[in-house]
Amino acid sequence: MSYCESTSIKVFLVPNEDSTSNLLWMKGAPTNIPINILSQQELPPVVKSCRLPALVEKDGNFCRAGLAVVLRHIIWRTCETDCNRKDVSELLGFKKTCLKACAEVSQWTRLCEISIPLAVEGFLKNLSDQRVTIPPEILHLEHKLREPVRVHNDDKIRRQKLQLLSKESNEVSVENGSKRSLEFYSDGRDDTPRERKKENKDTELGSLELKTALSKLTMEQVPAVTNREQSCIRKVKTTDLPPLEHIFAEGLYFTLTDVVLLPCLHYFFVSLGDCRDETLKTLPLLARWYQRVQEVSGVKKAAASCGIHLLNLSAPLPSSSAAVSSSCKPKNDKDETTDIYFRGGPRPTMNKLEENGISANFTSHPYPSWSLDWGNLPVAVNPIEGRLSCERALRKQQQLDNIISIVTKLAKPGDTIVDFCSGGGHVGIVLAHTLPLCQVILVENKGESLIRAKDRCDDLKLNNIWFIQANLDYFTGPFEIGVALHACGVATDMVIDHCMKAQAAFVISPCCYGFIQNTVKFSFPRSQKFSSILSYKEHMILCRFADQTAVHLPPERKIIGKKCMGLVDLDRACSAEECGYMAYVSSMVPDSCSPKNNLIVGSLSGRCLNLSA
Repeated sequence: MSYCESTSIKVFLVPNEDSTSNLLWMKGAPTNIPINILSQQELPPVVKSCRLPALVEKDGNFCRAGLAVVLRHIIWRTCETDCNRKDVSELLGFKKTCLKACAEVSQWTRLCEISIPLAVEGFLKNLSDQRVTIPPEILHLEHKLREPVRVHNDDKIRRQKLQLLSKESNEVSVENGSKRSLEFYSDGRDDTPRERKKENKDTELGSLELKTALSKLTMEQVPAVTNREQSCIRKVKTTDLPPLEHIFAEGLYFTLTDVVLLPCLHYFFVSLGDCRDETLKTLPLLARWYQRVQEVSGVKKAAASCGIHLLNLSAPLPSSSAAVSSSCKPKNDKDETTDIYFRGGPRPTMNKLEENGISANFTSHPYPSWSLDWGNLPVAVNPIEGRLSCERALRKQQQLDNIISIVTKLAKPGDTIVDFCSGGGHVGIVLAHTLPLCQVILVENKGESLIRAKDRCDDLKLNNIWFIQANLDYFTGPFEIGVALHACGVATDMVIDHCMKAQAAFVISPCCYGFIQNTVKFSFPRSQKFSSILSYKEHMILCRFADQTAVHLPPERKIIGKKCMGLVDLDRACSAEECGYMAYVSSMVPDSCSPKNNLIVGSLSGRCLNLSA
């Protein structure tokens, strides 16, 4: 907020329960932003259901939670107030996607938003006089800065760099030819023209990337080396061009990621004390990044207003390459390449399961003829209000009938129902209207979708619905039923896991099986029943072919795809059963309402499931 100079948002700090003195941690509060203190008991109800930081609208029913989500909204609000703040808008990066991917599936977002802050916090709590052990998360970040930069349309910049390298190479050749002459005229000092050029070589090469980076923050254009590259430069294949080096955390451009990392790395560097110079030999790229960030206009001023006095680090010479902890690297899948028994395609895998008594059997939908009277519902309840065509709206109505028929039988007055991955709120809005004695919460990480949903609810004057823009992990409130319509890939598994932790029932329609893969939190197959039979690679074959259900595909392929869908979802249901749930896999009716028409329904014994044969 200090960097954006945002004044339209009131700031409240909430002490932890174990905080002994408010005055102590208030010393780090920004001096240019009014700060208020609020106890946890005084938080608005919707905020109590979220992890902090959170940002709540004045009406009290729309909340944004999570560090990345809150910071991105502050940037959006700043640009909305002052459209000339190019330096602020550029923080969101190319296509405005910086830290937009949720930490549950994006290793980079998780590293910057969660892992690095927690690692530094743990390091500061365990400071001692013993030898400094660099947290593996920070070593992993150093490793990431060594990777070549990938930016949109970087071909031109890389060709300019190649031209600079070619020029340097030619100059070296000429200098080598006149080396004896230079030595003859040298008086023994190092400050000859040749030595000065050698000392400035890295600076000259690096200046192109640095000027390119800083040009994003001003109205200046990237300086061209020449009007047009030489013919020999133009003919070089893209794959043979020199890589670009990191100037900032995500590449060439200063983004929100740098803003998030700066205070964390600053306090880490400060805490090193007398060991700083020695430790920085292991972290030369982070030290250089730290200095580069300070060159960005407004950074030092914003840091000073928060009581952060940035250090002037000397440029360290790297020691031997630091080993990156395996706990921070993306975990490789099991040694599937050595599976000599693996056979490709879905049929061998399906046969293997059938030999062990597992097949894609579906439980009949318990209420196949149940339907809302859509014609007599308010217009704002109808999915067509969500900007769908008439044909898609009809299919959406059928999908909603399948889910809502089950939820209405599970729900009791006073229950809280959470619509995860809610999108425009098609499920949640109908539930809030149909079950006025229940509290409905929409959880979605795309703000634009939630705003559309809120506009529809305002028209309906619904007062039993909340809107939370957050990733799943940032919703922590209690609830009794969780629903999700077409939760993409591992989002289905995240929703099921969230429901089971809350001991809540769930009604979920999965989607995008081809995006399923092992993550930090989940490994596949999910259940012990399946994992004792299938390898990860075999399970992934099922997931890939489960996406082969599109309308235009041949009937035989769609049948195979439907069976693969059933097996993948049966694995999920079995995983829930192994945790004490009653669960089953069903199909929506009619099948034509969606190519992804499976339903996974689960509940603890306290909520009766109607398991039709």
